[in-house]
Amino acid sequence: MFNIIERYMNKLTLDDINNFALKNNISLSAEELEFTYIFVKKNWQTIIANPSSLNLDRYKDKFTEENLEKIKKLFKEYSTRYKSFL
Repeated sequence: MFNIIERYMNKLTLDDINNFALKNNISLSAEELEFTYIFVKKNWQTIIANPSSLNLDRYKDKFTEENLEKIKKLFKEYSTRYKSFL
């Protein structure tokens, strides 16, 4: 499973992040989008290995309050849904 995720992450684009956010009713500013893209590309392995280690509140200065709450909810939903596969 890790190899599949790694291949996907290597091909991940800003548009992929933006489309996923929009699909989930999150409208990221250009700065939020850039931060999210760089953060995910750098940290995906750590997040997958230990999702509970991610404290999204540490990044409250990078997102609007509304977007941060939506991202936290979305992360919790996906972590719960896919934890058993990782």
